[in-house]
Amino acid sequence: MTAPSPPRPESPRNTGAAVVGLLIVAALTAIGMAMAGGPRVIDGRALPSSGAFASEGAKSPAGTKRPAPKEVRELETNPLLAEGVALGAVTCRLPAISRDPAKLETYYKTFASCLAEAWKPALDQANEPTLTATVQVTLPETSACGKAPSENEAVAYYCGGDTTIYAPTQWMLSDAGLERSRHLATMAHEYGHHVQRSSGILSAAAEKMSSPEEDSPADKELVRRIELQANCFGALALSAAAGRGSISTSLANAALADYGRADDSDTHGTRRNQLKWAKAGFSGKTTSACNTWAAPASEVK
Repeated sequence: MTAPSPPRPESPRNTGAAVVGLLIVAALTAIGMAMAGGPRVIDGRALPSSGAFASEGAKSPAGTKRPAPKEVRELETNPLLAEGVALGAVTCRLPAISRDPAKLETYYKTFASCLAEAWKPALDQANEPTLTATVQVTLPETSACGKAPSENEAVAYYCGGDTTIYAPTQWMLSDAGLERSRHLATMAHEYGHHVQRSSGILSAAAEKMSSPEEDSPADKELVRRIELQANCFGALALSAAAGRGSISTSLANAALADYGRADDSDTHGTRRNQLKWAKAGFSGKTTSACNTWAAPASEVK
């Protein structure tokens, strides 16, 4: 497959005041963003490129025959989406949210660590790698996903090329203020893209894209399946943390509701479906509830 030109920012996630999305870059990396101005949107694109995304996986433990974890480039039949695969219940002990950049960065990194803990049992069960996601609250001029979006285009995004969630402090605060539910919903969604990256789902989607622009109806449907699954994965993780530590049941429910603050989008789906898939993850408890790839087209519009 011919390697594409460097990826560029994509359409975002929409929910009430800004947009959130993903970046899937170089070899199957995509750009996801949370856009500013208007309702939030979460968008994503998968750009194919040969030889990328070598899996981080430890060697099989001595004395066992279990193969080393590796990404599986499958969609509907990805092992992560098999029946019975579940996240682990976690207790997230988060610091106070703050407008101070250093403190806000600590808040995000602490939550990302908690999300990693929640997702590890599921990835282990699927025998897929648990890649390390980093969080950065300053905006780079360029990243492994190419030129960064502008402040008018995004409030946060995920870059698969460097497995980093970029959540610039001012953009996030302009969008969410100190409303914890919105910050949590955004970060859980972006981490959902990271799980897609780790599992091989993003690579598999990239291989099905018909063009780098991803502007055909078929490509846009693929992007919607990516984004709606990230909503579902995000809510699934929130459910795993609900009612313990810093994430009360009411706070988790408020974060879930945030996925419904969206405009209809040809890259993210209708407002109804954006919330529907989030609810599916929150109540379904297992990853199979988030198999957007097995859903009929009417459920990913």
